[in-house]
Amino acid sequence: MNVSKTLIYIGLSIFLVSCGGEADTLQNDFSVETNAPNNVIKNDETLKLSVANKKQHPIDSIKYNLDDQSIAATVGMDNQKLGKHTITAEVYVKGKPYSVTTEITILSAKTPKVYGFNIVNEFPHDINAYTQGLEFHNGVLYESIGQYGKSELRKVDYKTGDILQRVKLDDNYFGEGLTILNNKLYQLTWRENTGFVYDIATLERESSFNYNQSKEGWGLCNDGTHIYKSDGTEKIWTLDPSSLAEKDYIQAYHNRGKTTELNELEWINGKIFSNRYQLNGVAIINPTNGAIEGVIDFSPLSEKVTQHSNLDVLNGIAYNPETQTIFVTGKYWDKLFEVELVKR
Repeated sequence: MNVSKTLIYIGLSIFLVSCGGEADTLQNDFSVETNAPNNVIKNDETLKLSVANKKQHPIDSIKYNLDDQSIAATVGMDNQKLGKHTITAEVYVKGKPYSVTTEITILSAKTPKVYGFNIVNEFPHDINAYTQGLEFHNGVLYESIGQYGKSELRKVDYKTGDILQRVKLDDNYFGEGLTILNNKLYQLTWRENTGFVYDIATLERESSFNYNQSKEGWGLCNDGTHIYKSDGTEKIWTLDPSSLAEKDYIQAYHNRGKTTELNELEWINGKIFSNRYQLNGVAIINPTNGAIEGVIDFSPLSEKVTQHSNLDVLNGIAYNPETQTIFVTGKYWDKLFEVELVKR
């Protein structure tokens, strides 16, 4: 009797292993194919999908997904976000689904426009400020300062450079970008996975929040409803205005590839303006699909400030709705520049 049971168990084991092996083999017989060379496509083109069936298995049906969105086998890219995406094909054979994937990259079809600038005004700026974030509110400039042991939040008279109020961060925090929405000021820290919320009238800290998906905090801006956050990569996250959790993101791409190290952010006339870390330039980004629609070359400005050993890169961009002009400065710069853009 024991011998019989043993034989039955052995038989079942062989059967199960055999079935599993067949399933694994069948899975490997399919692959997703696209009409895009090297799986790179532009957003004015049409993507065509098919499944390679190496052993000519009888396929019942195929369903395609772009990330978590169901799509047809032929689909235009004009309404898709740019960047890297996963294409999944669910192949049904005898009623059983087999899932295979591939990655595609969607680029912008348009080359970014290039802008220069004219200086409208120059104002004094604290040469000891490692500027991380700038934003106007009711004609007053708010500034976030970085570096461990020196980070703080400031309320500034931009015309004189006088510091009207300051809130020092604990020494273990490295201050980053800020934005103001619904009478609340939001400030990021760099690697501490923590953001702070202040009452705009008093600058008293009311609460804090954590980053739930991104690893770092770099820049913030808002469109009057949503808050946008950069994390040092090509991603710009949309935060839930209540919980401040990262709900979605765009990827900043142009016609050749991605742009990383997106830093301080500012919302200007329906677009996201982003400083690029270590570069004296700003990208103009479509907030819907992530397309970089323009770039601003601010490199001449670094020659117009006092030259010293700690002088660092351009960082800090703010739009003043009262003057309808843009203000920029840099890390350890002694000037704040009011500028107007000029298309080249």
